Amino acid sequence: MSRPSPIPPGLRAPAPARSPLESRPAALAVPSQPQSGDPPPPTTPPVRWTVLEIVRWTTTRFSQRGLASPRLDAEILVAHALGLSRVQLYVQYDRPLDAAELAGMRELVKRRQAGESVAYIIGKKEFFGIELAVDARVLVPRPDTETLVDETLARLAVPRDLGETPRALRVADVGTGSGAVAIAIAKAGVRGPAEVRTALEVIASDVSPDALAVARANAERHGAAITFVEGDLAAPLVALAPFDVIAANLPYVASADIDGLAPEVRAEPRLALDGGADGLALVRRLVAAAPELLCVGGALALEIGAGQAAATADLLAAAGFTDIRRRRDLGEIERVVSGVKA
Repeated sequence: MSRPSPIPPGLRAPAPARSPLESRPAALAVPSQPQSGDPPPPTTPPVRWTVLEIVRWTTTRFSQRGLASPRLDAEILVAHALGLSRVQLYVQYDRPLDAAELAGMRELVKRRQAGESVAYIIGKKEFFGIELAVDARVLVPRPDTETLVDETLARLAVPRDLGETPRALRVADVGTGSGAVAIAIAKAGVRGPAEVRTALEVIASDVSPDALAVARANAERHGAAITFVEGDLAAPLVALAPFDVIAANLPYVASADIDGLAPEVRAEPRLALDGGADGLALVRRLVAAAPELLCVGGALALEIGAGQAAATADLLAAAGFTDIRRRRDLGEIERVVSGVKA
């Protein structure tokens, strides 16, 4: 029986644009006459371009290109170009833009229409309330992955016997990328009353030295105490085991589905996307290795794609894990599957 595609709807390529991509968004050059196929400028001819007019025009432009969140993209890019917050855009909505500001905005629009993600264009992305630096070396953190942080913190909060000598709880983030999950966990700590809260030690691994460089810089910026190690899946963790929780957002897109992803997603590192024939190749390997890395009662939490929860739960059960849970993301997709080492 075929299963649903693991490609989340927001990652699929948009429908073909209704008009060809021009080398230059004509209206942002403040032309005397609009070109055929362009959305009508806010004034005819434009006497001036204000902040609000640029936001509206850019939103229309992005809508015509079939982008998933045209208004949000427009607001973020205009705010970035002008050095404002999104709130300030509407405080200064009638402020006229000068030629230099229009030129800067034009370049950002061209890059977005060419398929570059907003996060790469502005060089940052918010995750779990934390602003992270991102670039083409790492996958862009997505809101769905906050579900993995929630499940990891929930598993860490479960009371456990730490022995006669108090010790820190230990969590590993496998495939850390930008460091988003590890930093969010380190900053959040272990939930509970202060008198019973336990110290937390976070280790993050990645096979990509470039990704680790981004993650380290993000951790330093946020003052997150994290140990970073380089290597493939479980290999760099063996010497540091055992762990109370292992969290992993591994590549889970089936190889054959990658060409159908949105252009901005295809521009992200393929190493961080390609999950093999069925999207679960790396998940299988980590599930097989995890029991040797976990404490008794330790948990493995895995982010997976749409339609992969049942197969992932079966993998955990076959490996001897118990208390297998599925956690849904905000879109009601079963996004994280976790289990406990018996």
